[in-house]
Amino acid sequence: MDESDTSAILAEDSESGDSSKVCCCFKVTQNKPPPPCSCPFSVTVEPVMFLSMFSIALQMPLYTQYLWERLSEDVGYNGTKGGGCNASTVHDPLLKEVETLTAHWSLYINLGGFLVGLIMVTLLGSWSDRAGRRMVLIIPSLGLAVQAAVYLIVMYLKLPVFWFLIGRICSGLSGDFNAILAGCFAYVADTSGMGSRTFRVAILEACLGLAGMFGSIIGGLWRRAQGYINPFWLVLATNLAAAFYTYLFVPETVTPDPGAKLLSTRHHRAIYHLYESDTPQGRRTKLWFYIFCFFLVVSVHLGCSDLYVLYELSAPLCWGPELIGYGSAAKNLAYLTSLMGLRAMQCCLEDSWVAVVGLTSNIVGLIVISIADTTALMFTGYGLCFLFMASTPVLRSKLSKLVDPSEQGALFASVACVEGLCSLVSSGVFNSLYPATLHFMKGFPFLFGAVILLIPAGIIGGLGCQEKRESRTNREGSGIS
Repeated sequence: MDESDTSAILAEDSESGDSSKVCCCFKVTQNKPPPPCSCPFSVTVEPVMFLSMFSIALQMPLYTQYLWERLSEDVGYNGTKGGGCNASTVHDPLLKEVETLTAHWSLYINLGGFLVGLIMVTLLGSWSDRAGRRMVLIIPSLGLAVQAAVYLIVMYLKLPVFWFLIGRICSGLSGDFNAILAGCFAYVADTSGMGSRTFRVAILEACLGLAGMFGSIIGGLWRRAQGYINPFWLVLATNLAAAFYTYLFVPETVTPDPGAKLLSTRHHRAIYHLYESDTPQGRRTKLWFYIFCFFLVVSVHLGCSDLYVLYELSAPLCWGPELIGYGSAAKNLAYLTSLMGLRAMQCCLEDSWVAVVGLTSNIVGLIVISIADTTALMFTGYGLCFLFMASTPVLRSKLSKLVDPSEQGALFASVACVEGLCSLVSSGVFNSLYPATLHFMKGFPFLFGAVILLIPAGIIGGLGCQEKRESRTNREGSGIS
């Protein structure tokens, strides 16, 4: 079987003449400072990934529900207080006003954070190649902790929801969660060999799904029992724990350069050269096509994720905190089922068709969710999306195979930039589309997302057929010669 798509997203191991020694649970290279402590298990950045994802999964549904309740108080609406509603609330004008205000404030807060993070993730990712990996894990964790602290102050003092934007910008200035993702995968690339790399990446991706499920379930139950403030204290503690764990237990894999500059144009020049060059011939076209597909797929994922809680809170579903937690857990379970499905499908399908199957699963699930008016139908939609994350590893792999090993850093810096742009565009489009279409179809944004996913499915399938023809032609040419 071909090398896993997931392993292909990471750069090849660089050759080095330095001697190394294995120290307990990680490899420490000479001339690199060891961490203050040593860990007793064979783990390095996996706890950082788990803790950071746990904090995100715990706070996001609660944050949206808090916005909903605060804005409901402002307009004098209490029709869904405690998570219950009835048929009379469906046409309540105050309900529509609360939905509109919540969607718009989510848009403003996300836009503020994403605009700042769009720049910082690219700079931090490239800067870590010279300044070291540990800093790109510690800085975003502290930034997320500052965001949680600001949210707690808003809740304690009942400040205007505008202050959520300040906390979000603080997180964006530190690189946000995307910087932690980039740092963890780069760290695995530094410390693992070709034989063990796929397994290490699979563990990291499993951490995303497991942490997401636990955070979503715990958040829903805790919110019903004790409100919002105590769960956000756990969010703060979790992010601080991730930063301290990195400082104490994670060794550096890159020799820090004291002269490394974070604010430098060299990072952007490398990315420009990557997409301007067309050697070998045809590479540039494929690169742009796959980047475009990646942009559409991730934009739909993020845009729909922004709306799930708002969709579930309002009529006709009218979910309470527990059901919202279970729904978020079901969505995060797809990280694990997609990973297992991808590995299974690789036994009998080429990478391009694995991506098409994953997109088909996503399309069907979103169509069902768009018409869901009962709890059973909503969970059916979540279940049909069980392979929705199988397409992005294939796209990352396709992009990685198109560039030289020396260009991998520039490539994934640009991918991080595209992911930030996806967050920006998806927040703007989906959070604006939802209130605009409430009067004729509540689930229209999900249907819109399903239609958009037909575009990357067609492009990936077409390029897959083209690559298969090129491969057959090359084999025939080799046979003739």
